[in-house]
Amino acid sequence: MANKVITMQLIRTILQAFEKGFSLRHISRDLKLSRKTVTLYVSRLQNSSYSLTDLRSLDDASLASLVYSTQESSAGKEDPRKVYFIFRLPYFLSELKRTGVTRLLIWQEYYKANPQGYAYTQFCVLLRQHRKIQDVSMHLEYKPAEVMMVDFAGDKIAYTDKNTGQVIECPVFVCILPYSGFSFVVALPDASIPQVVKALNQCLQFFEGVPFVLKTDNMKQIVFKSCRYEPVFTEVMQQWALHYNIHLVATRVGKPKDKALVENEVKLVYQRIYAPLRNELFFSLAEVNAAFTRQLLWHHDQLFQRKNYSRKLLFESEEKKLLQPLPADIYELKHSVVAKVQKNCHITLGEDWHHYSVPYQHIAKTVTAVYDTDIVEVFLQHQRIALHKRSYKAHGYTTAKEHMPNGHQHYFEQKGWTPDYFLRQAEQIGPCSHQYMVGALQNRRFTEQTYNACRGLLRLAKEYGNDRFEAASKRALPGASFSYRIIHNILKGNLDKEIPAQGDLFQTPSHDNLRGPEAYQ
Repeated sequence: MANKVITMQLIRTILQAFEKGFSLRHISRDLKLSRKTVTLYVSRLQNSSYSLTDLRSLDDASLASLVYSTQESSAGKEDPRKVYFIFRLPYFLSELKRTGVTRLLIWQEYYKANPQGYAYTQFCVLLRQHRKIQDVSMHLEYKPAEVMMVDFAGDKIAYTDKNTGQVIECPVFVCILPYSGFSFVVALPDASIPQVVKALNQCLQFFEGVPFVLKTDNMKQIVFKSCRYEPVFTEVMQQWALHYNIHLVATRVGKPKDKALVENEVKLVYQRIYAPLRNELFFSLAEVNAAFTRQLLWHHDQLFQRKNYSRKLLFESEEKKLLQPLPADIYELKHSVVAKVQKNCHITLGEDWHHYSVPYQHIAKTVTAVYDTDIVEVFLQHQRIALHKRSYKAHGYTTAKEHMPNGHQHYFEQKGWTPDYFLRQAEQIGPCSHQYMVGALQNRRFTEQTYNACRGLLRLAKEYGNDRFEAASKRALPGASFSYRIIHNILKGNLDKEIPAQGDLFQTPSHDNLRGPEAYQ
């Protein structure tokens, strides 16, 4: 019965039977132990300095120190290879942290200095065992509402801009309350300080309360200067922390285990949010975050493994009531810049290179633009003269029609250029032309901005004839993009003369530079 576990209870049973005078053979048969095993432990008991009666009065720890000590090995018998390996182990582990250093390189250097040492396989086994011993993790207990940990996910999420077809990647911000595992996940346009502040505001609104500590790694948006003992936080984050009465804490540099809970939450985000959404297409950041919210609520309702409660239940029953109350107003990070109103009634926000309209009466005046992540306000002598939703489209225009001069607003009407005018002209050409003109008029936010393109389309109809223009419009409609240049290229390349089958929209046009098979005979 060599595989039977020799517990302290079994040792005391052996001691009791031996003290009563039972033979070793009887004890072996009664306890179903090998004769050798019983003899070994009885000899250890007899060789101690205690009597059998005194041995029974010892506690388990003292008795175990007597019977479990092997006493067979001594320092003189220890393998010299292992002694040398243990001596060099700190050097091996420190070298493996250096860039490009591998276990094979370390072993080659070790074996060259000690030819009688371990072979490569055994060297790696021992190295792995000692690394596991040194990498022991400590289990930390967190109090309810005590701390909130934040981090960015390593992988970004993407959506496709419908207007340009551009695939835009967005960073993902993750927050977690370690006690309950209740978390918040949001995709951001970028990882700038204003967006991080906005995400933190949304997180506290989602939790409906404020924890006492915010713990983060040394991300530059929050930590201005890293230090193990006294990290310096950015001025914006210090203001944010004062507003919400929350204490800022940064982890040690290069120590991700200091915030292991949020690191693990990022893995769960990949598994329970990214993976289920991997085959979905998104066309705006709002769609991405709506899907994130849906998956996050499902994640919170799932039971913990081998437990009968969920993150949501634990948060609402034990943690939520201990959070600090939210202040009356959210923290707003606003920037202000001075700008001059241009002749086209717009100012330029240099951070995004986007243009916003102001009333034409203020052309050439100097105004102040105050903006945050969502809103742009324009002030003149402390009076607000314009309000716009912020756009991050570089070199784009956000224009309010009422900001245009009356002469500009009526200019097109004086010319007779109205949507009805262009649609009537296109309808006389054909149904496809009319449908394409509708798309062209809807191509911009302000219809007046499309009039030049519509004029150009009508000019093409006169130049190439109504039949060809109708054929070109029919060919262009499946592309769902409406512009003067598309029709012009179709007509110029004679692509309108034969409507190709679906899937053959991009056949090479016929022209004089093409050579047939006869040119190669």
